[in-house]
Amino acid sequence: MGGLTVAKAIVKQLPQENLIYFGDTAHLPYGDKSPVAIRHYAEEITRYLLGKGCKAIVVACNTASAHAYKNVRKLTPDHIPVFDVIDPVVQHASKHHQNQKIGIIATKGTIGSGIYEKKLKKLNSKLKVVSAATPMLVPMIEESFMNQNVRQAILSAYLNQAKFTGIGALILGCTHYPLIIKDIRSILPREADIIDSASITAFAVRSKLEALQLINPSNKRPVRQFFVSDFTQAFEKLAKRFFGDQLNLRKADIWS
Repeated sequence: MGGLTVAKAIVKQLPQENLIYFGDTAHLPYGDKSPVAIRHYAEEITRYLLGKGCKAIVVACNTASAHAYKNVRKLTPDHIPVFDVIDPVVQHASKHHQNQKIGIIATKGTIGSGIYEKKLKKLNSKLKVVSAATPMLVPMIEESFMNQNVRQAILSAYLNQAKFTGIGALILGCTHYPLIIKDIRSILPREADIIDSASITAFAVRSKLEALQLINPSNKRPVRQFFVSDFTQAFEKLAKRFFGDQLNLRKADIWS
C-alpha cells in the first residue's frame, strides 16, 4: 500500500500522465524479506511494466529501492528513466539539513542495508545520522491504522529513543509512513522537519521527465490502471482512500 502514497503524489505533480500501478500484495511486506527474494520480485514486476509500454519506472518502495534498484535499472533500456525513493530524499536532506542531526525510521530491510547512511555520508561526511528499524509500523498501517492510542504508544516507543534527541530532520524511510505523518508530527519536537519520500520523489520524476521532454502533451483524460498480485477486498478498500471510485483494482498473476 505504501506505493500508493507515491502514486498519489505523482498524480498531483503530473495530472496529465497515464499511470500503471503494480502492488505486490502477494508478497507484502517486503521489509522482512531476503534481498534475493526482493530482487526476484522486482525483476518480474519490471518485466511486466516494460511489457505495458511504460516510459518511466518508479520503484515506490524503500526496501526494494535499497536491494533491487540496480537490478531494475539493468533490466530497463537506457532511454527509460528509473527512479528509486531513496536518492531524491538523500539529496534533499543533505542540501537542506547539512549542519543538523538526521534521523531515519524504516523497515528492518532498509535499515539493515545501511543505504541511507552510506548515501548521506557520501554526499556529506560530516553529517550525523541515526536510524532505527520500526517493524511494527507497516502492519499497524495495513491493519486500518489501528486505535489512535495504540498508534501513539508504538510511535512513542520508537521515536522517544535517546538517539533521536536533537534531530533536525526525520526521514520517513518507508512509503507507508506518510499515512501516519500527523501522529509522527505530534511526537517530534516542533522544530524537527519531516522528510516525506513520496512528495520528494514525485517532484524528482516531474523534473526528469520535463528535462527529457517526456511530458505527456495530451489533454485527454489520463488512463490510470491499478494491478495487484493478490486481490483482496480489504486492500481495495484501503486503496480507495487514495483514488476513490476511479480506482479499479485488478489482479495480475505475473508469477505463474
